[in-house]
Amino acid sequence: MAVRIRLARHGKKGYPFYHIVAADSRSPRDGRFIEKLGTYNPNTNPAAIELNPDRVLYWLGVGAQPSTTCRTILSHKGILLKKHLLEGVKKGALTEDDATEKFNAWLQEKEAKIQQKKNQLSQNLRNEQEARLEAETKVKEAKAAEIAQKKLKAAEEAAAAKNSDESENANTESEES
Repeated sequence: MAVRIRLARHGKKGYPFYHIVAADSRSPRDGRFIEKLGTYNPNTNPAAIELNPDRVLYWLGVGAQPSTTCRTILSHKGILLKKHLLEGVKKGALTEDDATEKFNAWLQEKEAKIQQKKNQLSQNLRNEQEARLEAETKVKEAKAAEIAQKKLKAAEEAAAAKNSDESENANTESEES
């Protein structure tokens, strides 16, 4: 039995959500699986990935082959690096402390990059909102100026009409007398 670490699709149409599973390679994509190892949500930015690293390392250790997408996900989370470092410890090329230190350094760097991306996204969102607010304010001011112009014109017309009525009334009164 060949075991694959792959994605099982869930979620609704047009809004996928995946479970990362260890499954027999002969079973269907969303069918039977041996163990659920984590989840992957590509709908968020950055994509939300939750894994049980101990179980993933176990399955990789006993020969399970990840699919190409799962290989990318595992690489992104550092599972494949950790497996590589553990292989180095087994062969005697590294000590366990060195492997742990290298992995933690990589993990801190990765977390810093992810946090930087989140900060950049939130900053872009704030800038976008400010630009929209400015544009909306300009449109509102233009409409207010246009309305004020119309009111002024209407007031001038009313004053002109009142003056012409008064002058007509004065003319008619002078003719009557």
